[in-house]
Amino acid sequence: MCWLAGTAMIAAVPAAAQDPKAPVIPPVASLTDGMWMKGDLHLHSRHSTDSSNNPVSAIIGFAERNGFDFLAITDHDNHVQGDVASHTWRDPEFRSDRVVLLYGAEWTTDRGHGNIFSARPYDHQKLYDLRDARDAKILAAKQTLGVHLSANHPAAGKDHFGFSYDMVDSIEIWNSAVWPRNAATLLIWDDMLRSGRKIAGRGGSDSHHGVPPSPDKATRNSAEATANYVGTPTTWVFAKARTPAAVVEALTNGRACVSANPRGPRVEFYGDRDGDGQMDMMMGDNVRASGKPVHFVVKLTGGVVANASYRVLVIRDGQPFGEFEAKGEAPVASFEDSPAADTRSYYRVQVEGPQTPYPEVPNSMPLSGKMVGLSNPIFFNFDPEF
Repeated sequence: MCWLAGTAMIAAVPAAAQDPKAPVIPPVASLTDGMWMKGDLHLHSRHSTDSSNNPVSAIIGFAERNGFDFLAITDHDNHVQGDVASHTWRDPEFRSDRVVLLYGAEWTTDRGHGNIFSARPYDHQKLYDLRDARDAKILAAKQTLGVHLSANHPAAGKDHFGFSYDMVDSIEIWNSAVWPRNAATLLIWDDMLRSGRKIAGRGGSDSHHGVPPSPDKATRNSAEATANYVGTPTTWVFAKARTPAAVVEALTNGRACVSANPRGPRVEFYGDRDGDGQMDMMMGDNVRASGKPVHFVVKLTGGVVANASYRVLVIRDGQPFGEFEAKGEAPVASFEDSPAADTRSYYRVQVEGPQTPYPEVPNSMPLSGKMVGLSNPIFFNFDPEF
């Protein structure tokens, strides 16, 4: 294993030099066809009765002013008896020419909470009416509706996700600016990944209130009320187009990462399967392992703190694999491993370091601690045919 810092170049022997007859490994489509977009996938407006000072126009206006690319306003469905279409979606303020808006809601049940994401309006009432049904019936309805189901805050006590994880497309691995209460969620996620479930990880601020006051003007003690707003944390997706369908598709396929806030560095995670120094896969991708070494690269893009050193922790199959340093204006870390040809394996990344200031929501920074960002995994042999 090795690590590199401050450079994007990887020292590798070209495949052709190793074997002149070696076939060129083409990059997967996700690596060469897309754009990075940032957003928030868990927000509550005035249509949730436990929300305050947070009209739809305020949420979208804040996102537009601060350069967000997409949003999912996910109001509680039980507050409107399942009829989110007549409330959040038909609110005249639910529109934007600059931010991609997803259709969704927080599926709020006695067995836990989940967020629904869709590129188009769907009949949410059908899911609300099945909130106490058996998992198989819920899964069938979800598939018929063609929506994305995400498990919300799965380690959050009474509101943890209590349904089968065979139903879900993603897990909320980072809920709100308060990082420490999310650590247990990573254990759940790794359990699901080790079992062979290819489930994406995402973030969500779970904001219920208006723009928080600055630290010297805070009048409420609740961390939620004073530190959470759009982008705490921020989910990034590598989407094929700037459309709702492309955002949902990228999230579903794990082409996504999470950062503490939109001003902080984005964690990009790539793999080079033939050693030619060119990345040919990225997080979310799943390929057949050859048993030969794979060169992995972690890049921290944009928003890095000057002269900072970042700790890059690599997790392989739920266990620590290695720690690496990344620093400089464009921090990079690299390592090498040989995924087994005959078993499933995955690699994911956690990044710790100083928080990049988020002046619009200043109270969020100390609550995130040292956690700067999380990647989705790169997978090997996860498809049944492997």
